[in-house]
Amino acid sequence: MPICPECGGEMKFDRSRYMYVCTSCGLAVTRSELDDLKKGRSPDLGEDERERWRREYLKWWLSSKR
Repeated sequence: MPICPECGGEMKFDRSRYMYVCTSCGLAVTRSELDDLKKGRSPDLGEDERERWRREYLKWWLSSKR
């Protein structure tokens, strides 16, 4: 299981988006972006885009726990 490069949480694969999503902080990245982050390179994903994906995932995650 991959580890989140931002918070150290567990990342799970989301088949609907073909992305790895952190269950702790909501970071969502593709496999190549995850590899780039682990190697210390910045992925092509912009900060605004990454933040939007994180907010959407956290909103979904919190709503599914009710």
